Amino acid sequence: MNTFLGLDYNIWWFLVFGGVISGYAILDGFDLGAGSLHLLLKKEQSRRIALNAIGPVWDGNEVWLVIGGGALFAGFPVAYAAIFSAFYVPFMVFLVGLIFRAVAIEFRSKEPMLWWRKGWDIVYCVACIIIALSLGLMLGNVAYGIPLNEHKEFSGNWLSFFNPFSILVSITTLALFMMHGAIYLTMKTENRLYAKLHILANNFIIFFVLSFVITTMYTLLYVPHLSDFFRGNPGGFVIPVMMVLAIANIPRQIKKGKYRYAFLSSALTIALLLIMVALEVFPYLLFSTSDPHNSITIDNAASSPKTMKILLIIALIGTPLVAIYTTFVFWTFKGKVKLDETSY
Repeated sequence: MNTFLGLDYNIWWFLVFGGVISGYAILDGFDLGAGSLHLLLKKEQSRRIALNAIGPVWDGNEVWLVIGGGALFAGFPVAYAAIFSAFYVPFMVFLVGLIFRAVAIEFRSKEPMLWWRKGWDIVYCVACIIIALSLGLMLGNVAYGIPLNEHKEFSGNWLSFFNPFSILVSITTLALFMMHGAIYLTMKTENRLYAKLHILANNFIIFFVLSFVITTMYTLLYVPHLSDFFRGNPGGFVIPVMMVLAIANIPRQIKKGKYRYAFLSSALTIALLLIMVALEVFPYLLFSTSDPHNSITIDNAASSPKTMKILLIIALIGTPLVAIYTTFVFWTFKGKVKLDETSY
């Protein structure tokens, strides 16, 4: 039997991959958002506090990205090959951004000179913005589709990635992460920096809502196939309704000063957005805009049933362990940030 608990292994791997990517977006999303607004914090102490707010967790959050790549390779090797070859240019930009973000965080505090620290602050902020925009660009193109030939290979050029829909998704992703990051930093700070981040969080909520509305309107008008699932399944509208309620709850909780609940609502918004994308593209992993018959699906891209069965067992054991470790780290470093001699 090629099923587990009544579902095909292919569907299980689609769910595993989607869950891991959602975990990465939620966890590294606030890191990237905090970095993207870094230059808006003018004082040296404020920037140090912001860096130390993510200091214990940012590198661990990237583990979810590695797990996501491994899940895609293990479950859908054909999709893995097609996606990583097609998105070679944006993925390399994304990878360079990850490298420079890590270098900037680690090198900034190594020298006391003002020009040194300001220089790495710029590198850190720009790298985080580039990473967020690259993620959004790739997500937008996966949702929209790319040209594939009969060999499931990319047949376009890298300039085709910069279509209006993907650019809008990219900007919306950056706005979402900046809102998410500002809320996280507000939970970790106090006094004047807390007050400044409170204002920034509200501003980024407006930025995200405007971006989201424009992207949604463009999708309904010019990319109607991405709403086919919800047109054919009225019950599915509970998901966008939940997402709208989650978004509305963010400023409500911020106004009350309950930033933990605002952060949870922001995380839920990210998860529901990705669930919507998954439902809209399923069963496609990569839709071919040149010829739908060349599309990569969860069926024609899957590993052998035996491989998927064995690796699914490993994933069902390993992924919760990573989640437990992540929870432990967050619990250990909970509370407001205090600077000391070991801080960045």
